[in-house]
Amino acid sequence: MVPMPCISVPRSSEPVPPPVIRWTIYGSFAITPISIRLVYVALNTILKEEELAEAEQMIWQLYEAGADALIVQDMGITQLNLPPIPLHASTQTDNRTLEKVRFLQEAGFTQVVLARELSLNQIREIAERTTVPLEVFVHGALCVSYSGQCYLSAALSGRSANRGECAQYCRLPYSLIDADGKEIVSGKHLLSLKDMNRGEYLEELLDAGVSSLKIEGRLKDVSYVKNVTAWYRKKLDAILARRPEYRRASAGHSTYTFQPVAEKSFNRGFTPFLWKERTKDITSFDTPKSLGEPVGTVKELKGNSFTIAGLKQ
Repeated sequence: MVPMPCISVPRSSEPVPPPVIRWTIYGSFAITPISIRLVYVALNTILKEEELAEAEQMIWQLYEAGADALIVQDMGITQLNLPPIPLHASTQTDNRTLEKVRFLQEAGFTQVVLARELSLNQIREIAERTTVPLEVFVHGALCVSYSGQCYLSAALSGRSANRGECAQYCRLPYSLIDADGKEIVSGKHLLSLKDMNRGEYLEELLDAGVSSLKIEGRLKDVSYVKNVTAWYRKKLDAILARRPEYRRASAGHSTYTFQPVAEKSFNRGFTPFLWKERTKDITSFDTPKSLGEPVGTVKELKGNSFTIAGLKQ
């Protein structure tokens, strides 16, 4: 289970209570009488015709277990015999235009996860011209293609990213050769992007009309979840302290026995990623693996040893 920070901001012309901030949990779950969590279950893959009946049965089981919403990609799900469970449009449905979000809103989706590639201005425009709650990614791995529109893995190996089977060919090394056959770059990870980090822009996202913040957590371990979610929780709490128009829906408060630092968790280097415009800082050509936290600068190499000048704290 990966806890996700979720900010709910009512969007209506009618008088509404103050906006609220809540934590939700995505993934496997158990509902108890004292549970106050919201559980959104990801069912965001393309389904085959012969799988629809099983999917319908599973959706009813999830509803009866207490799931609060489904995150889906396949529009065929909307034609099944569904229980009265809210449907959220996954980022896999490629939600990067106002027209697409309006379509999903009119189709009855109760929340839309926007494409990672949208800038702040594009997000604001969609929020101003629709009423459906919007969710955006603020942290985690980035794909080189639009989510739901990448067929590289399927073409090269038969493993479809739209079936949860991406082979991550974008993380492999490639060589760049020009039209004359001259090798320009050799053995670099030319399709590998850095990880998103929009921790410094949360308040701008809220003011733009975003109602949910999403941390990508696929295959992440417990230490990653604890550190990154605590890092964002502290930033959100700081916003709440000075912005009384926002309030939390959950009771109590979070405490920590450590100081969360995003750089200490897995990352390929950070980028705000197309936040205002396209920039050159989004790629991670040297390695698709975690860079770790900088500890210093190598000053000398001697045999099998080296000397490092540490960073000033």
